[in-house]
Amino acid sequence: QVQLVESGGGLVQAGGSLRLSCAASGIIFSINAMGWYRQAPGKQRELVARITKGGNENYADSVKGRFTISRDNAKNAVYLQMNSLKPEDTAVYYCNADIESLRSVQPYWGQGTQVTVSS
Repeated sequence: QVQLVESGGGLVQAGGSLRLSCAASGIIFSINAMGWYRQAPGKQRELVARITKGGNENYADSVKGRFTISRDNAKNAVYLQMNSLKPEDTAVYYCNADIESLRSVQPYWGQGTQVTVSS
């Protein structure tokens, strides 16, 4: 069984920073792309940032220049450094990874971590 566990959310003032972490555990043969999504109340889940196994990154326009995604393949982990946070960044942030386990490659999701940015 594969699990993704996130940490690092919390409450921060506008202009502040947070770092989210996500680690995968279980029977893992390989991990392809990893990423972060977010969902604000009343809105659809949206992509924040994604990084391939080779390190290619892509970002939502709304976070470019403020957020940085990185990964540690040895630790099966992905991180999201969030700087210059704005109230509109408030959401539940979810980790996502395409993982090859016992039978197939499929997407896995973390349980979500709340990020709240006060004005």
